[in-house]
Amino acid sequence: MQIALNSNSCLYRCQARRLLQLQPFLLPCSTPFRFPTLRPLRCRAMASSPPSVQVRDIIDLTPKETQIFQKLLEVVRHFSLPTQLRVAGGWVRDKLLGKECYDIDIALDDMLGREFCEKVNDYLSYTGEEKQGIGVIQCNPDQSKHLETARMRLFDEWIDFVNLRSEDYSENSRIPTMRFGTAEEDAYRRDLTINSLFYNINTSSVEDFTGRGIEDLKSGKIVTPLPPKDTFLDDPLRVLRAIRFGARFGFILDEDLKLAASCDDVRAAIADKISRERIGHEIDLMISGNEPVKAMTYICDLLLFSVVFSLPPNVKPAISEECDRLCVGYINAGWNLLQLVGSSIFNNEQRRLYLYAALFLPFRKTLYEGGKARKIPVVNHIIRNSLKLRASDADTVVSIHSAVEKFISLIPFIESSENMQISEAECGIEILDLPVTSKLRILTGLLLREIKGFWRVALMVSTLLYPSDINHAEDISKNNIQLDKRRKVFEIVENAIVGLGLEEVWELKPLVNGKDIMNVLQLKSGGPLVKDWQQKLVQWQLAHPSGTAEDCLDWMRQKRAKRS
Repeated sequence: MQIALNSNSCLYRCQARRLLQLQPFLLPCSTPFRFPTLRPLRCRAMASSPPSVQVRDIIDLTPKETQIFQKLLEVVRHFSLPTQLRVAGGWVRDKLLGKECYDIDIALDDMLGREFCEKVNDYLSYTGEEKQGIGVIQCNPDQSKHLETARMRLFDEWIDFVNLRSEDYSENSRIPTMRFGTAEEDAYRRDLTINSLFYNINTSSVEDFTGRGIEDLKSGKIVTPLPPKDTFLDDPLRVLRAIRFGARFGFILDEDLKLAASCDDVRAAIADKISRERIGHEIDLMISGNEPVKAMTYICDLLLFSVVFSLPPNVKPAISEECDRLCVGYINAGWNLLQLVGSSIFNNEQRRLYLYAALFLPFRKTLYEGGKARKIPVVNHIIRNSLKLRASDADTVVSIHSAVEKFISLIPFIESSENMQISEAECGIEILDLPVTSKLRILTGLLLREIKGFWRVALMVSTLLYPSDINHAEDISKNNIQLDKRRKVFEIVENAIVGLGLEEVWELKPLVNGKDIMNVLQLKSGGPLVKDWQQKLVQWQLAHPSGTAEDCLDWMRQKRAKRS
């Protein structure tokens, strides 16, 4: 089914826009981290020209969408309801761009979503069809749910129902006072013009009440329906959404929007009014999206980096003012290297944490003092506290950074065809007195047993810092990173590890258990001595991949006899 655009329904409203002047940003003294001095907006993402966007003149409904919409219209006609049914936001945008979208949100002009869902069930009972369960998502402003939303399944698809609304904001909160609104009011209170479009199911037409939605979609621009500073101060989360959609679609941020997003008041509002969970959710969507580098570049150029990735007080060593740009440089290098090697080498979770590890490489040796005077990696604070992501995410990224340092020490030995001597000091571990080739297998195996399934991630990150005697920060800042050389190092080391049979070495089961060790040592209970021998025996297994349990115990007896 095809729906033509109804140009007569498009309402255009001119909005006066004020040119905002950038001023030095002053933080209250309680803020733990000081923002860097403001720099001119200067990044490639900011300077690119508007893209050429193919926008369809008609919307093609899938058979299932046609079924769903016809069923909803039957409900309206059966009960003689005056209700106008509109699909809102992203579905309309994506369909006009020729993309499939399964996220159907129905906006109602005269009743709550729950009430309409009950009408649907009444109609299903009337026609002898099975009623559907109704889920009600309560208002939760901290999760950007400002109105009650009802959800039910139709033709095996989840559909959300919510009433049209208008919002009034108080000065110190991003939580609005809600009331029923018109379609035009609802369109103007949305974050971006490209997300303000409606598809009217009753009239089979696209409605553009701001008069700019379709125009901005065609010209590839990210614009707010109302003046951007007012829009962002009402709900500062919209700044991050603007960045995310700009990066996702390759659209250009409107000049007034950029000035508003980087002004003092809006930056302070992001820090003060948005929960860290919401910030983290938006950042995670950017990192997991198709253009993570462009998104991080926008954040950097809009002077939002240290607002989003806030740091604890008293970090050591001190953070340089250009650290944000260096972070973006590393994720850019990491992203380009991944594309060169082949993105299919990582699954989605590995790719996501790889990009976080690359982004935060400049912080890998930065610590702060936690409880009981513990020294804690700053990266741990950023992921757990600034972004409120999973603790396991923080642990994995910190482990990747730790493994990177060890990989950098091992790479020369792995890629060399000569029998280079490996010193214990270089490796930071006491290793058995064995031939160099065995030592290399032991050290590599122990490292992979630490990092497990993320060893390729850690290896790829380490190539961004290898060799260690070069100023990589300078190369990164100048975009002089010689990707082909880094890819070659990655592939040589990866092939060597696979050739050694270590690619899943963390699955290696001990040949002997603690009870066997206690029998050899003639001990009645375990303790540090047993643990020490367990570690030695893991090394022995790595050095003797074909060894048996009896071979292992014989070696242990010989070692013990020599010490007696």
